[in-house]
Amino acid sequence: MGALSPGGPCFVGVDVGGTTIKAALFDDTALFDGAARPVVEVREPTPADAGPDAVVAALLAVTRQVVELAQARLARPAAIGVAALGLVDEAAGLAVRSARIGWRDVPLRAIVERELAIPVALGHDLRAAALAEARLGAGRGSASFAFLAVGTGVGGAVVLDGVPLTGAHARAAEIGHLRVAGADLACPCGSVGCLETVASARGIALAYRARTGRTVTAADVAGRLADDADAAAVWARAVDALAEALAICQLVVDPAAVVIGGGLSLAGDLLLRPLRGALADRVTLGPAPPLVRSALGDRSALVGAGLLAARLLGG
Repeated sequence: MGALSPGGPCFVGVDVGGTTIKAALFDDTALFDGAARPVVEVREPTPADAGPDAVVAALLAVTRQVVELAQARLARPAAIGVAALGLVDEAAGLAVRSARIGWRDVPLRAIVERELAIPVALGHDLRAAALAEARLGAGRGSASFAFLAVGTGVGGAVVLDGVPLTGAHARAAEIGHLRVAGADLACPCGSVGCLETVASARGIALAYRARTGRTVTAADVAGRLADDADAAAVWARAVDALAEALAICQLVVDPAAVVIGGGLSLAGDLLLRPLRGALADRVTLGPAPPLVRSALGDRSALVGAGLLAARLLGG
């Protein structure tokens, strides 16, 4: 564990993901001086299969653990930021919907405030991640960029003039639910042929199993690209679908860059090199936006949650 900066405030950030719940303690040095490294961090599996109540209980347990670690250092967190997956209404403090977790209109902000007696800011995980990349990561210096997370699912956010775009109904940049050509699988959102069904880690693993009968992870597929024709075909299909969606994003938003995050971004050039080529082939009006890896890795939403907490105090 790191050391808290003396005298300054501290904040708790929580990232509620489909696979993992992360909670961390940040001081003002980490959030405002560019370090972006938590003083303390705790990770636990998300009990998504156990239902929404179990996820809320796990969220509270992980957050309480970090608060207690702060108190052991004679520090009381000034605020908590929670970044949640799915549809989130930040203004109302509601986790509106998540097919992966199963919650509907959960008053998450009120629940955490009541249980921990600390002010809480609630945000969307990818808008929080984009905020972190804008302030402290790969988006610094770009007034306008898109953030694309390719992991368990596929999601996105758009930053305009340094601010993540929310939209009229808190549904902006749900890029994972764009329908892509040739896709015909049902999506948990209720639609068919969504980008997420083809290009997410889950979609890639399912596509490989459909071709070969073998159960592997998306990381395994990436590792087999050089000598496995089935892996190469599945990967190429995912890359092409991502390029199709990003080409639409380029026409609508015209971002200065696209920051790629999520677990599949760890594949590095195995993903970015073919994706750059496929996107360049699809863009006809103007140059394709540059693609860059997230600078904050799998902590981007966690750091963003810390920034949301700090914003409650005017940070």
